[in-house]
Amino acid sequence: MSALLIGVIAGLRSMTAPAAVTWMAHAGRLDLANTCTAFMGWTSTRWIFTLLALGELVADKLPSTPSRKAGPPFAARIVAGALSGAAIGGAGVVGLVAGGVGAIVGTLGGHAFRARLAAAIGRDLPAALIEDAVAVGGAFVLATLLA
Repeated sequence: MSALLIGVIAGLRSMTAPAAVTWMAHAGRLDLANTCTAFMGWTSTRWIFTLLALGELVADKLPSTPSRKAGPPFAARIVAGALSGAAIGGAGVVGLVAGGVGAIVGTLGGHAFRARLAAAIGRDLPAALIEDAVAVGGAFVLATLLA
């Protein structure tokens, strides 16, 4: 279930999920030693994903940013979700698949949610900020539950 949820977070904000996983490993909430995702526990990986996540939070608001449902961004979300799901799921195939499926759900559901919210509010920026809060807050809650 945790692998699926981190995948959903990747669908909302692709770099937030792997950044959260690296911080969970750093905090000792996730043991990645002796797994194929052990690199997610490295200090350099944590900072790289954190910077990418922060950059994505800014870039998402730019009018030139492509749709998350376009080929490359969609694929990147699935890869980020699968990688994060594999790390949380003990580097197993089940975690990998659950994370990828969660990313698909998060991508399509997040897009629909944000579009409806933006239409209701009349502007996209507040909806985007709410989606940011859901993604980051969801990652924090998941990290707390893994304690």
